[in-house]
Amino acid sequence: MLLAEISMWPMDKGQSVSPYVARVLDIIDRSGLPYRLGPLGTSIEGEWDEVMAVVKQCFDALAADSERVAITMKCDWRKGRSGSLEGKIASVEQQLGRKLRT
Repeated sequence: MLLAEISMWPMDKGQSVSPYVARVLDIIDRSGLPYRLGPLGTSIEGEWDEVMAVVKQCFDALAADSERVAITMKCDWRKGRSGSLEGKIASVEQQLGRKLRT
């Protein structure tokens, strides 16, 4: 199972890119894969090919009317393991002995 955090935006649309980020988030949301939106990126969990297909759809949606697209991506693949989107946070909270403000 793959846990990926992506951030993707057009670099040629000025200072406010929220309409383009919303376009990417709509694709992620419609994918049906578990995800969590953060202020600087979105984490997605699924099989490798599923996640990469969503990343490609996001890129294609921005590249359709952009001259330059920036992408940052971090991935953690673990064989036979799912639930990392929630599990990694729960593990840290267990170590702390308290819930984090998420």
